[in-house]
Amino acid sequence: MKTYHINKGIGRTVEFNGLKAQYLFIFSGGLLALLVLVMIMYMTGVTHYICLFTGGSASSLLIWQTFSMNRKYGEHGLMKLGAKKKHPRYIISRKNVLRYIKIIPKRQAV
Repeated sequence: MKTYHINKGIGRTVEFNGLKAQYLFIFSGGLLALLVLVMIMYMTGVTHYICLFTGGSASSLLIWQTFSMNRKYGEHGLMKLGAKKKHPRYIISRKNVLRYIKIIPKRQAV
């Protein structure tokens, strides 16, 4: 009789080496963009030492920033941060204050 393993990760977010959800896509997309940038620099004739230094320093900065954002904001933190930026800090009302206090008399019944 065969044994079947049950996938117990259904409904959980994607995780790789501690990076969760959108941070994984930021990490992989950033590394891919850096690879393309270094390839373009190399093909245009930039010295290979500059290409290596640029690729190494930019990729280490990307890795450090991605893991620090993952640690700081958590799984849904970037979405919360984006929503917070769209939320107004305060509401401006340019109407006269007396307009809110004004008492309107009731209509008399006919």
